[in-house]
Amino acid sequence: MSSYAIVETGSKQYRVEPKSVIEVEKLKLPEGEKEVLLEKVLLVSNGKDVQVGNPLVKGASVVCELLEEFRAPKVISFRFRRRKNSRRKKGHRQDLLRLRVKEIKAAK
Repeated sequence: MSSYAIVETGSKQYRVEPKSVIEVEKLKLPEGEKEVLLEKVLLVSNGKDVQVGNPLVKGASVVCELLEEFRAPKVISFRFRRRKNSRRKKGHRQDLLRLRVKEIKAAK
């Protein structure tokens, strides 16, 4: 079995393995930074042992490589009230990051 971890970022949880690619909500990064460190690790498994956090695993982190910044497809929010000539249309595009997991650092 391969190692994996469950991390939390942007109020969402992701199951990550080394060399896997994930899309997360945009994070504040220093200019020109190509590595992202995710420190909210909820669970780490190395194939034999499993460490479960309470709520986080102390000393564990996931190192990721930034592949690209992009925007998700547009989501339309349309509100319509019949017979009242009331219509509201809003569009939203979420800013996202595509990350490749380099390594999972577990607590010793």
